[in-house]
Amino acid sequence: QVQLAESGGGLVQAGGSLRLSCAASGRTFSGYAMAWFRRAPGKEREFVAALYWSSTGTYYGDSVKGRFTISRESAKNTVYLQMNSLKPEDTAVYYCAARTGWYSRSDQVYDHWGQGTQVTVSS
Repeated sequence: QVQLAESGGGLVQAGGSLRLSCAASGRTFSGYAMAWFRRAPGKEREFVAALYWSSTGTYYGDSVKGRFTISRESAKNTVYLQMNSLKPEDTAVYYCAARTGWYSRSDQVYDHWGQGTQVTVSS
């Protein structure tokens, strides 16, 4: 059974940085696409970033490109989201997600989700 557990959220001032972690367990993730989404209050869940567990290539939403970096550490079965130059509009609950096959910017196709971690950016 796949389990995803996010951590690293918190309160930070605008311009600051945070690193989120997603610890994955329950199987080998070769062939999986791993993604980060976020949901701000009153808004739909938004694609943030994605990568493939077994190959290079990273993908970003337009609102975070150049500020956020997704990466993985295979030995720890962990995916990270380094968030720099944070803005108040980055305030949201951040979710880690996984699916087999191609990555997608749609949250509808991901099979596995973590519980989310809150990120709050103050102005």
